[in-house]
Amino acid sequence: MQRLYQGKTKDVYEKDSNHVLLQFKDDVTGSDGSFDPGANTVGLTIPGSGQANVKFTKYFFEKLKEKQIPTHFVSANVEDASMIVKKAKMLGKGIEVIVRFYADGSFVRRYGDYCKKHDPLGGLIECTIKDDERGDPPILKDALITLGILTKDEYEKMMILTKDIATIVKNELAKRDVTLYDIKFEYGRKPETSELMLIDEISPGNMRVYRDQELIEPMELHNLFFGH
Repeated sequence: MQRLYQGKTKDVYEKDSNHVLLQFKDDVTGSDGSFDPGANTVGLTIPGSGQANVKFTKYFFEKLKEKQIPTHFVSANVEDASMIVKKAKMLGKGIEVIVRFYADGSFVRRYGDYCKKHDPLGGLIECTIKDDERGDPPILKDALITLGILTKDEYEKMMILTKDIATIVKNELAKRDVTLYDIKFEYGRKPETSELMLIDEISPGNMRVYRDQELIEPMELHNLFFGH
């Protein structure tokens, strides 16, 4: 298969005219050997994390399918650490949508005069532009619309989807007595209808989860979630 894109944590291959294959790696984002889902550099390699991310993503995308929430998911091969997904039209060159239930990471670094780590944020939603050179800068609703990245209706739809999906993930984690602090989503458009759908992954590598105010590392979260 032809490789279309080489990413930090996964590579993308052409499967056919309507689908691509995502090959997950054991690399996770962070810095100085520490995990940080908000970082835009690879911080460390965790053996087995590619498979764990696929298993997690498969679990949640199947949950979303039950609730008729549109995603790009088609199938997954956990042993291979790969997924087949529908092709999607990007929103601009890519945006990320972060839901914050508690203050942590870059939010505290930016707004530390007004909050401290672990402060409740009530599911606040931020959008950032995917741009490594500019440090993935935050972008406001009006800028997304003015720059033609999203229409007003698309933005509102994206907010509804984001709240619904984040609540599902938060509640599933709460069943395991752990707390979702923040989670990162990506969206694309269906090529045939331009309808928004969730793309990328829902995995330990894209979220911060705490137990008793202690960060749970990605593989520990996988094992806890699936009872290993």
